[in-house]
Amino acid sequence: MSKVIFSNISKRFPVAAGAAAGLAVDRLNLVIEEGTLVTLLGPSGCGKTTTLRMLAGFETPSEGAITIGGRDVTNVPVNARNVGMVFQSYALFPHMTVRENVEYGVRLLNLPRQEMKDRVGSVLATMALETYADRSPSRLSGGQQQRVALARAVVTQPKVLLFDEPLSNLDAQLRERMRDELRAIQLRLGITSLYVTHDQSEAMAISDRVVVMRNGVIEQDDTPLNVYSRPGTGFVAEFMGKANILNGRIEAVDQSTLSIRIASTVAFTLPRGSRAFRPGEEVRCVVRPEHIRVDAEGAMQAKVRRVVFQGAYVEYLTDLEGQECVFLDSNYYRTGVAEVGQMLRLSVDSQPVWILPNSEAADMGKAA
Repeated sequence: MSKVIFSNISKRFPVAAGAAAGLAVDRLNLVIEEGTLVTLLGPSGCGKTTTLRMLAGFETPSEGAITIGGRDVTNVPVNARNVGMVFQSYALFPHMTVRENVEYGVRLLNLPRQEMKDRVGSVLATMALETYADRSPSRLSGGQQQRVALARAVVTQPKVLLFDEPLSNLDAQLRERMRDELRAIQLRLGITSLYVTHDQSEAMAISDRVVVMRNGVIEQDDTPLNVYSRPGTGFVAEFMGKANILNGRIEAVDQSTLSIRIASTVAFTLPRGSRAFRPGEEVRCVVRPEHIRVDAEGAMQAKVRRVVFQGAYVEYLTDLEGQECVFLDSNYYRTGVAEVGQMLRLSVDSQPVWILPNSEAADMGKAA
């Protein structure tokens, strides 16, 4: 069993004399089910890397407990946790060949020679590294080096595999390909994994669950789809890609739907859901830019303030009666590109619109 449980974990770091200790992680509770990949996502300083390092054993929690497969490892040394780690810098030994780098981890297990040889050969084959087994890391591409680092981590057959921003040193195209490879390998091996990144698209593409962190606490823990389409806070909505958070008011409510007014316009009608609403109630609506379109019959009128050509689409920044509204137009090649100062009528695909919970703080801030 390799289920991971963080129970009420806090981590404080000492700071300058006379100042209070820095609280990096604050009473974190998190469960990583066996065989799943969970990603910690958030801006720099949110506590995601500290959380990963506590699971690895490089940091000791100030409070709380960590268990792996039911075993308390809170104070267990790094080398006794049976945890594999893939670092951002790869951390390969330059004086060793690919095979020797991969062998390094299993040598410490004192396995019979043939078993060690079989394990290394199997992992090299899994990572498509057999051809490069006798090369030094310096003669490999960034993606190949990343596969060597992963091979070295999994050859010991760890209970848990940790990824510390492993793709941040790769160019965009290679990063996307390696992202898919890492996920495919993790699924094939079935290793419980914790992944740390600040890249939202990376997190959504590879994860069973995404845990968004801010200031040492978990803002939301959910599936990639729900974190993007049903954000729990304004911070999550903005951090998970571009989002318009529009101030509105409930115009009308019936048994199944509710209508929302944005400024002077009844902009859209939504399914009512289980939450109780009343006419006149102030709400904040999350509307993704891809769900807004130019429509001659559209209810909302917006003035174009900026036009950015992105190739596959044109991004417009508009003024919607005093509120900033961004939307994407992928049909510009048929309809033409609007100019700054032009007035546009807009419609919203209302089904993906999400109303933020009442408990959402008024001052949500911006993602760093």
